[in-house]
This record gives sequence, structure tokens and C-alpha cells, in this order.
Amino acid sequence: MILEVTLNGEAREIEISPSETLMTLLRRLRLFSVKHGCETGDCGTCTVLLDGKPVNSCILLAAQAHGHEITTVEGIGTPRNLHPLQTAFLDTGAVQCGYCTPAMILVGYALIREKGKALTEAEVRRALAGTLCRCTGYVKPVEAILQAAQHSDS
Repeated sequence: MILEVTLNGEAREIEISPSETLMTLLRRLRLFSVKHGCETGDCGTCTVLLDGKPVNSCILLAAQAHGHEITTVEGIGTPRNLHPLQTAFLDTGAVQCGYCTPAMILVGYALIREKGKALTEAEVRRALAGTLCRCTGYVKPVEAILQAAQHSDS
């Protein structure tokens, strides 16, 4: 079947299997920021934005994304032109092993777009609760998201 989506700002038509998850599809398309973790929606490392909202792509069939906008971390910045949130993660030392980092950045990106400068630490912590991290203890990622929120336009 043909999936029609907007992927990282680009309209795409992609051949998919009806049973293919969104995570599997995105990794097949070489978007490796979408991590393969638990496959049960518990760890959050497969997080992508669907119409601007974080979702676990491992438990969403690709076909369910038909007609929607999908954003991966590759869609918010490039190695030569980082998004301010990505820069904040580097500046604060929020990246350890990096496995959960793309998901945390996408969660933070969605929060900042929704709340802007009004974003609170409690809101960040609550949102990041769905993304498991063994390395950072969440302190630095929370700091990075709050720092980027203070420099946002809203």
C-alpha cells in the first residue's frame, strides 16, 4: 500500500506493508535517530512527532500516519545548522551515551512550541517521564530544554 505523509517537511509517497510500524519504516528510510528499544511503547526512544505531538513510533502502524506530518530529529536541525534546542543539549552536557537524546529533543521541541518561555521544570519532567534514560539522571536534559525555552520566540 502507498503511504502519503509529510516527512520532515517533505511530501512523500512510500510503499509500506500494512503491518509495518512507523519505527520500522523510518529506520528503513535511514532515519536512525528513531531508536529501536522496547517495541512496547515503554521506553520512548522511538519517539517522533506526529502533527507536532510526541508519539511512540514502535506501537503505531505506519498506515496510521497516512495524511499526517511526521518529524524526526533530522527534521529540526542539521549537523551544520543545529536547532537552538540541540545546541542547548550540547552546551549543558545533556548528551551522555546519546541513545535517548533524539527522543528527549523532540519532546522538548514540542513542549517549547506549545509553552514557550512559560514552560516550567515540572512540565518538562512530566513530559520526559516517557523517555527512559540510564545515563543523565534527567538533570541536564531538563536544564537544556528550559534554557532553550527561555531563548524561544514565544
